[in-house]
Amino acid sequence: MNPVVLKSHRLPGSVAVVVAVAVAASVALPAEALEFRATTESATIFYDGPSLKSQKVFVVGRDYPVEVVVSVEGWVKVRDVNGAPLAWVEKRALGERRVVAVKVPVADVFSSADANSKLVFKAEQNVLLDLVEAPSSGWVKVRHRDGQIGYVAIAQIWGV
Repeated sequence: MNPVVLKSHRLPGSVAVVVAVAVAASVALPAEALEFRATTESATIFYDGPSLKSQKVFVVGRDYPVEVVVSVEGWVKVRDVNGAPLAWVEKRALGERRVVAVKVPVADVFSSADANSKLVFKAEQNVLLDLVEAPSSGWVKVRHRDGQIGYVAIAQIWGV
């Protein structure tokens, strides 16, 4: 039986964003300092500053994964899977649920944390997967929204 290539529940193909953010645009954080969240609302607005009066730069849907860069008084400065530019979102629009995005053309998801184990499914680039367990030994346990569960190499995903 050939594994299914999953394509559903993807990041938008291109989010047209023009945001001029000069502060911390290229600051690299140590790996242990990274914090990831996902949006909880069906339409989450991203702004160019930490205020509802700031310019709206784009809107994303529920479960859009972001990296938290800084948090200030009810607002969070975030970076998305594309790495730039930075934008601000209301803190209440982000949840604790972790979602990762496939960053390679096709990621293999296995039945255990071993590339020699049974291939459960393949997920194309930008497909979103729920993080089931914390990363361990270069692998992370994920679930597709269709319910399939398996392990993917950390190098193939963004958001951990």
